[in-house]
Amino acid sequence: MLKCVYCVRRLPSLTVEEFYDYWLNKHGPLVRKHAPSVGMKRYVQSHTIQNPVLNAAAQQPRGISEMYDGITEVWWDSPEALIAGLQTPEGQEANRILSEDEARFVDCANSAIFFTIEHTIFEFQTQLP
Repeated sequence: MLKCVYCVRRLPSLTVEEFYDYWLNKHGPLVRKHAPSVGMKRYVQSHTIQNPVLNAAAQQPRGISEMYDGITEVWWDSPEALIAGLQTPEGQEANRILSEDEARFVDCANSAIFFTIEHTIFEFQTQLP
């Protein structure tokens, strides 16, 4: 599986609430609509918890002073599947529409995006009684 990780920061002109509302309720459905055109298999949004105590506990020991507003994760079967999707007219149009929509709420210049291959180190399974 190929995974894209997009660490996003909101546009400074948006409140935190406006950002998360748009991302979840406008952009999310738009991604779902266009996902088949580019061969997406899974799409997850992770919104940063707005809790100063939790965030400080993670940031301070590492010397981190700034955080992202969240991350998007997108999966494809393979790099070839993504490339094939982006080579079709429908895939190119979907990529254009989604990128233009992101510019409405994401501070793209201060965000980060990259492709990864996951390596699960461990996964604990909870036993239910």
